[in-house]
Amino acid sequence: MPSWAPLTAEQLAEQRRGLSEAQLQDRKIVNVNAETVTDVSATDIPGHWGQGQDDSWDLERFRQVLDIKFYQNKPHDAAFSLIGVDASIANAFRRILIAEIPTLAIEDIFVFDNTSIIQDEVLAHRLGLIPLTGGKEGLDRMSWFKKPPPKDDYAAQALYDQDDLAPSASAPNDHNTVVMSLKVECRWATTNEDGRDGKALALDGETDPSVRYVNSNVYAHQLVFEPQGDQTDWFAGDDAIRPMNPDILIAKLRPGQRINLRCHCIKGIGGDHAKFSPVATASYRLLPHINIISPILGNEAKKFQRCFPRGVIDLVPDEESGENKAIVADPMKDTVSRECLRHEEFKGKVKLGRIRDHFIWGVESTGQFESDELFLDSVRLLKAKAEKFKRHLTKVEEGG
Repeated sequence: MPSWAPLTAEQLAEQRRGLSEAQLQDRKIVNVNAETVTDVSATDIPGHWGQGQDDSWDLERFRQVLDIKFYQNKPHDAAFSLIGVDASIANAFRRILIAEIPTLAIEDIFVFDNTSIIQDEVLAHRLGLIPLTGGKEGLDRMSWFKKPPPKDDYAAQALYDQDDLAPSASAPNDHNTVVMSLKVECRWATTNEDGRDGKALALDGETDPSVRYVNSNVYAHQLVFEPQGDQTDWFAGDDAIRPMNPDILIAKLRPGQRINLRCHCIKGIGGDHAKFSPVATASYRLLPHINIISPILGNEAKKFQRCFPRGVIDLVPDEESGENKAIVADPMKDTVSRECLRHEEFKGKVKLGRIRDHFIWGVESTGQFESDELFLDSVRLLKAKAEKFKRHLTKVEEGG
């Protein structure tokens, strides 16, 4: 057989010094008991099972086991399984998704006029949390903006002076800063401009502010992108910088109140501020494992089915007894509530657990990038980190 041919399950088991596939699978189960959880830690560590067991990491075996299965792949909501990796790797992807993928967000706001009831600080906070989107190629071209520390923070100033950055990194320009403006004023609706007389409608008993006034609500779509320099090419047409959701409410105004401000948007990461995080949620859970040891039949099968969320357990006819038998239909829908372990009739008939290397992911994007693309970016970032660490090790070995 050629060396590139995929190994069968039996051949993989043989590599593990005679262990069967079932034995190997049992070692991947985190046992969930009535009151405890056992076998939590991974055991595929060299030397864990003694000298007779070869648990050294093998690239070919890793390639055989690694698998990704998508269940839902919407632009802003993805659900998939990542199989065959350690919890440390899965958690590294999660942390990178939340805190290390750069996005664009509002950083500095210059308020020229704000007569609304919302204070400048609260208004700035609301604006900063609005997810922005635009052309991905242009966002990739943008460079980092290095914000200088306060002049009275001498420690931060000393570290800042040591950074090897171009002088332009601390000055806003078309390569590191996106400018957006918001200029809106609330007034009474008039017949000449709006086709209705707001004051007359108010006298007739109209109470809806959107009918009586114009610009009574300030929404995210009223933010205007002002391209600078090369940005006219980077963010042209449909690639223009804009709020992901145009209907995010920013403020409420009444006649005579106005807001006039300018925003500077920069690239950042979620580790600096949550507004830069590209995901609303990025989480995973282990695949539930339900092992029915002995048949559960008849009325007990119906009761057993009710112990789980709908769709987890199915009832099928049993040829030997002529009664319905409980089988596992879809363990992914289970929440591992352990309800079945509370009943005496099921003791010794079922074992619950989770599969240690099967992670069910849910990634919900805030809109700047698609969810599946974000996960691929997290893989690229982890790879870059590993390569950087490898270069440092090489320098240490060489005495550099």
